[in-house]
Amino acid sequence: MGLLIDASVLIDHERGRIEIEEQLRQRQDEEFFLSVITASELLHGVHRASDPGICSRRSAWVEAILERFPILPVDLPTARAHAQLGAHLTQQGRLIGPHDLWLAAVCLAHGYTLVTGNLREFERVPGLDVESWRR
Repeated sequence: MGLLIDASVLIDHERGRIEIEEQLRQRQDEEFFLSVITASELLHGVHRASDPGICSRRSAWVEAILERFPILPVDLPTARAHAQLGAHLTQQGRLIGPHDLWLAAVCLAHGYTLVTGNLREFERVPGLDVESWRR
């Protein structure tokens, strides 16, 4: 079984709200991934920093995260799931954010569970396995 880690979980970890290492130790038999979408979100935070010191610290932290977890690209099965899910949620009047839609599509296309701090958004996605590591 694979777990896709959302940026919200990583940011909560950086801010001391989640002990991610404990979660990883407890689930050593499972695979953990990041999406290329999450990589972009984290890198966006680096580039938004106006202070050079903050930029440098963020960059080091993000690069360490990107080295630690395999990064999943957007592939054709994900694109198909994204298109179908987006149409479905739009018809239901329950569309989620554009980045979140891609993350949900990755999980649906590949049978992964999404680990997020944003349960409210992702609980709208039918068939998506979601969990939170927040206390």
